[in-house]
Amino acid sequence: MAAYALTIFTGAFLLFQVQPLIGKYILPWFGGGPGVWTTCMLFFQVLLLGGYAYAHFTSRWLKPRKQAVVHLVLLAAALALLPITPNDAWKPHGAGNPTLQILTLLAVSLGLPYFVLSSTGPLIQQWFSRAKPGVSPYRLYALSNLGSLLALVSYPFFFETHFTRKIQAGLWAWGLVAYVVCCGFCAVRLWKSEVLRLKSKVQSPTSKVQGQESESSNAPAPTINSQPSTINRVQWLLLPACASVLLLATTNKLCQDVAVIPFLWVLPLALYLVTFIICFDSPRWYVRFPFTLALIAALGGLCWALSNGSDLALSKQVALYCGGLFICCMVCHGELYRLKPD
Repeated sequence: MAAYALTIFTGAFLLFQVQPLIGKYILPWFGGGPGVWTTCMLFFQVLLLGGYAYAHFTSRWLKPRKQAVVHLVLLAAALALLPITPNDAWKPHGAGNPTLQILTLLAVSLGLPYFVLSSTGPLIQQWFSRAKPGVSPYRLYALSNLGSLLALVSYPFFFETHFTRKIQAGLWAWGLVAYVVCCGFCAVRLWKSEVLRLKSKVQSPTSKVQGQESESSNAPAPTINSQPSTINRVQWLLLPACASVLLLATTNKLCQDVAVIPFLWVLPLALYLVTFIICFDSPRWYVRFPFTLALIAALGGLCWALSNGSDLALSKQVALYCGGLFICCMVCHGELYRLKPD
């Protein structure tokens, strides 16, 4: 358990530590406006989804040992692309919409390392489930978001104030090396567990299996869980998508219309991650009825803030938008947890 937990925590910490770091590099190049950070957020969210898709499809289509080999190759390639600091040649020349240039810069500078890191949560949880059948992996997901939250909070208050950008990039690179070692260790354990499982299958006597079958022929049939319904699958997609859209919308509103304050974008993203930590830690934290009442109040407060924003104090606007985001994300992620497979 400790190896999987350390790998997931390290991957999540690096994943969210690199976001403000790369932002510090490119924001001055493109004017430092909120639209630049929104473009960066779009890149990070899309690549995060891509990493989840990679973990999902390789788990379904590849045997565990082949999956481990593929992932080790990607880890080695990610190390080969270090450092992640963007070259000065990417600085814009002239006016115009920089969105495409920003997305290309991010893809070239840290696309593969970020992609590999983004797959860590679901991939390592799947490996843990194979190694520890019957043990719930969902608390590892809460740990993943805790690592992300600590990375976000620690950057403006510690890393940015104590280290230059070059040293920060160097520390992040060494962190990636440590992550690759941890992930490689988990991949080797997966490989060995599959070898042992295949050996035990081959060595198990046929007569013993037949005897067990005859002894259990009169036993009641085990209960088989039904497959998730189409409605459940659609909700698995829509609930987190809704929360993600709310995060981007709230971030854009706060940073563009309310106040242009450095690192204000950290607050909504931190609240978004906190809801994941709370909901996936234990089912006792999310109770539908009180949160339904809170959701009604939050939606009313958001509508009131949108219609009276210019007349409200800065602190009230930030509190209303962030409070509304927190409640809405708690409902989305709480309902998502309730719909999880057995």
